[in-house]
Amino acid sequence: MLIDEVTIRIIAGKGGNGCVAFDKSKGGRGPTGASGGRGGDVYMAATSNLNALGKFRFKKEFEAEDGKDGQNRLLDGRNGEDLILEVPIGTIAHNLVTHRDFEIMTPNDKIQLARGGKGGRGNWSFRSSTNTTPKESEQGRPGQEFDCTLELNLIAQVGFIGFPSAGKSSLLNALTKADAKVAAYPFTTLEPNLGDFYGLIIADIPGLIEGASEGKGLGTRFLRHIKRTNILIHCLSAESDDLKRDYDIIRKELVKYEPELAEKKEYIFLTKTDLISAEEKEKKIKELKKINPDVLALSIYDFDALEEVKKLLTKIKDDAGIKI
Repeated sequence: MLIDEVTIRIIAGKGGNGCVAFDKSKGGRGPTGASGGRGGDVYMAATSNLNALGKFRFKKEFEAEDGKDGQNRLLDGRNGEDLILEVPIGTIAHNLVTHRDFEIMTPNDKIQLARGGKGGRGNWSFRSSTNTTPKESEQGRPGQEFDCTLELNLIAQVGFIGFPSAGKSSLLNALTKADAKVAAYPFTTLEPNLGDFYGLIIADIPGLIEGASEGKGLGTRFLRHIKRTNILIHCLSAESDDLKRDYDIIRKELVKYEPELAEKKEYIFLTKTDLISAEEKEKKIKELKKINPDVLALSIYDFDALEEVKKLLTKIKDDAGIKI
């Protein structure tokens, strides 16, 4: 099961305490207490693993290492190890205290979420001409600590949308190296699948139904993933007895959830055309072109049709300036 939203507690490391110590050698009375090390920071870093938030499902508290205390002989305490939380590209971290948001957008992103506490000064730092034997030191300061919600918003240039069993997963598998589950029953796809078409990222969004914007079926959990896509490809099964009805239902749910989705560039794919006659296919293509002129009819078993789809995706990729 895809975990796309979790709330965890983040604790940066506490700074080490400063030390009070003196030179005990003969004739020596000077201070030698060193400072504590800085507490470890907490970062989030990008990973291509879409299921990376799953590790936060049961463990809810994550803490960086504390800095070590200062020692005698001017030996400063070691800094605490940083904690790096790997999250999928497209993850937004919501700081529930400051309400600041941080977002992972590219494979190389690494963002500091919480800063470790400063180490306390040892008595060496308090020496002066008027205080040659200081006995002061400082305690290490606590690191930042807060609750944080990690929310995954898929980053894909193209999103396949449509009813369950509209052929989206099969098409994604045929076009990319994705390994999306395929079967002849509703809601085979229970979580988004991603495919890579020569650098163009395609998301197979789980099937939508009437009432999805109100939480029915797989509901709003996956509708929000469509918000990040630049182009929508609306898959309609050639088996349908009313294509316009099916199209209108999905469009209605998109607009109810987020009106701006209606402004996205959209193509229509008439899928599973191997299940109908050539005459019926032409009739349905004409019907769909009244809705949207950008229509492609295809079957995953039709080599020529898949080549047309690949040409379209290549154009989308080139227009977006994507290079591999």
